[in-house]
Amino acid sequence: MSTPAPAWMNEDLRIFQSSVRRIFENEFVPRESRWLAQGYPDREVWRELGRLGLLCAGIPEQYGGAGGGFGHEAVICQEQFRAQLNSFSLNVHSNIVGHYLLNYGSEEQRQHWLPSMASGDTVAAIAMSEPGAGSDLQAVRTTAVADGDDYVINGAKTFITNGYHAELICVVAKTDRQAKGSRGISLILVDTREVEGFRRGRLLKKIGQRGQDTAELFFDNVRVPRRQLLGGEEGRGFAQLMEQLPRERLLIAIGAAAAMRRAIDETLEYVNQRQVFGQRLLEMQNTRFKLAEAHTQATVADCFIDRCIQGVIDGTLDVPTAAMAKWWTTQLHCQVVDECLQLHGGYGYMEEYPISRMYTDARVGKVYGGANEIMKEVIARDLERRFN
Repeated sequence: MSTPAPAWMNEDLRIFQSSVRRIFENEFVPRESRWLAQGYPDREVWRELGRLGLLCAGIPEQYGGAGGGFGHEAVICQEQFRAQLNSFSLNVHSNIVGHYLLNYGSEEQRQHWLPSMASGDTVAAIAMSEPGAGSDLQAVRTTAVADGDDYVINGAKTFITNGYHAELICVVAKTDRQAKGSRGISLILVDTREVEGFRRGRLLKKIGQRGQDTAELFFDNVRVPRRQLLGGEEGRGFAQLMEQLPRERLLIAIGAAAAMRRAIDETLEYVNQRQVFGQRLLEMQNTRFKLAEAHTQATVADCFIDRCIQGVIDGTLDVPTAAMAKWWTTQLHCQVVDECLQLHGGYGYMEEYPISRMYTDARVGKVYGGANEIMKEVIARDLERRFN
């Protein structure tokens, strides 16, 4: 029995999906190997993405976006991960920073930044993680101290996606150094083209997603106008982060599910051609059972993800459900890709076979967006509340 199309996937979205898949495969996949070698994508790629309408798909047209909804953003995410295009993060640029601006930015901030993000003239990143603060955002040490009409920012950030090219960085910083825990955290918009004291560190070498420009960032007395505070009120940063995290974590889950399905398709094609002991590898019972398991797991994941996507569209997706989706799909993604690599035998360990890169690319899913251990804690706390 085939899985029925999800309710959120209407005819317009199916046409859009076909177009996005064709664009990624024809325009960007041929260049991915070069980006992997150099450790970052070409800057012009972002303007190409803008011209093709793939940036800020869910941002209203009045701010330069495509005027679509979360369904359009989900489709783009699915197709990017299905195509194994990991050298630029549309999720961070469009679906995270873009929506922080849309939801919390002043009208002036939205009009200033969103059109240039939609065109690709501005690349956006969000600077959360620090050398001593990853999943624990309450431990950030970067400060933004008020000085007249400016903030003076000092600190270091690491593991910053899109960090090599980013002209707009949404910086998570303490505006109240005396406040404890989550209090006193704010989000500050920094235009890297207009400030002194900002510098990029080394491009970080990773075991997977090697074309993604993940960088260290340093802020040494970086002075920005106080009007670049996001949300207009100091100390709201942590609440803003928490409000957006369900959506962000679901996007990670959407990518994991799409990549999982691609791994199964690649493996099915391989075992159908590979001859072992005089027969196709696909004819062997172990191969058939392993693929049956993987296909079942991926199908269950797809159904859960579709339910969560509908939740975003309806405005009902909550924090614990998004945490479930994030940890479970990324965990399952790693398991399925590992089984798929095993079915490739020694060839699965060779870089010329796509499954080898799928294997190393998958592993970070259990770490970024909040480590999976944190996801389980979020779910457990929600369960605990039932007794209080």
